[in-house]
Amino acid sequence: TQWVPSKFRHVFGQAVKNDQCYDDIRVSRVTWDSAFCAVNPKFVAIIVEASGGGAFLVLPLLKTGRIDKAYPTVCGHTGPVLDIDWCPHNDHVIASGSEDCTVMVWQIPENGLTEPLSEPVVVLEGHSKRVGIVTWHPTARNVLLSAGCDNLIIIWNVGTGEALINLEDMHPDVIFSVCWSRNGSLICTACKDKKVRVVDPRKGKIIAEKDKAHEGARPMRAIFLADGNIFTTGFSRMSERQLALWNPKNMEDPISVHEMDTSNGVLLPFYDPDTNVVYLCGKGDSSIRYFEITDEAPYVHYLNTFSSKEPQRGMGYMPKRGLDVNKCEIARFYKLHERKCEPIIMTVPRKSDLFQDDLYLDTAGPDPALEAEEWFEGKNGEPILISLKHGYVPGKNRDLKVVKKNVLDNKAPKKVEKPATPQKPASPQLTKKNEVKLEELLREVKSLRDLVTLQDRRIAKLEDQVAKVAI
Repeated sequence: TQWVPSKFRHVFGQAVKNDQCYDDIRVSRVTWDSAFCAVNPKFVAIIVEASGGGAFLVLPLLKTGRIDKAYPTVCGHTGPVLDIDWCPHNDHVIASGSEDCTVMVWQIPENGLTEPLSEPVVVLEGHSKRVGIVTWHPTARNVLLSAGCDNLIIIWNVGTGEALINLEDMHPDVIFSVCWSRNGSLICTACKDKKVRVVDPRKGKIIAEKDKAHEGARPMRAIFLADGNIFTTGFSRMSERQLALWNPKNMEDPISVHEMDTSNGVLLPFYDPDTNVVYLCGKGDSSIRYFEITDEAPYVHYLNTFSSKEPQRGMGYMPKRGLDVNKCEIARFYKLHERKCEPIIMTVPRKSDLFQDDLYLDTAGPDPALEAEEWFEGKNGEPILISLKHGYVPGKNRDLKVVKKNVLDNKAPKKVEKPATPQKPASPQLTKKNEVKLEELLREVKSLRDLVTLQDRRIAKLEDQVAKVAI
């Protein structure tokens, strides 16, 4: 029996009119296979060309039309920005990873930028080579994962600025992709050594892996689906693009494999856990193909293709809560051209204007299920779901506060019994003097810390250069 596609077989894509695009943007030309664009219900962020450093634009969604060359950017990195990701629990917080070996986390003002933003809320330093992947934990507040070309994965508590998990010696080569499971208890990775790994990050253990998930040499991608299965894209030995579906409990053989075409762009998968539809955007392609994943053979069902004339340099994908439910919109992409960003709207045609509850299951909302500390201690939390029946109304976001832990706090003070001596009240003049002295000392400590940070970066850069020369 032929599998009958569901309600999504009629999904059609449409690019918006020209005046609803973001125009005159110099999209980054750096060679790296990330999406270069991140969106949420308030802002679209785009990695742009920047002379002598790294920068990205953050535009309020409604700021369409021509973007002035002088429009302020987020510009604190000293090398090109390679990846950006909005925090799922705060629409004003975005993380960026860069060639300068750092991860930075930024707080975007309520109505967007009015001046260049060069001061991040926190700089996360721990990688010795460029950082190509940043991705927030789906359900725990302030937990951020970064992966670098040092083949290292670090999981940070952004609220304290600490690296709490280092996954080293797990990947012998460049990490192409990292994805959290739905509740963030596991991650799956695709690596240049052609292996797909499922990792329990808190135990630091690989719990499943598949060698040669795709036999071709070009980059793979791996993502978790809502049911815990893994969806991968890659290349066959004959350089055909492939998709495959895997069950991590038995990675020996895939549940299903599809050959696609012989184009050489990396396929970036975007997944909607509510409808189980995967959208594939090839870098350099001019189309978006979408598939529905079900429990019936052949498990991955081709739905349709949205085609256009212009190739895509990158792609942003709007979270479900940012869609217009009154128009039966089930996905919205932000396609990067060389000089503009063009929204593409995917719709299921319906005659009725009423809320279509079969299209809009309750979806992940912006509230975290756990605090960072709880997750690091071993707790898990499923996404907290919200209904979109009356449209999504953004709440007030609290500012990201980073409280650096005092290194001295961990050391228990030694108790020294002293004979009691009557205390003299300190003279006010002395305390004033002490305060001034203390401030001076703190300033000095800060400038020393900044100096060490700078030297660290310089050393890392020099090491890189030496390594290149050695080759």
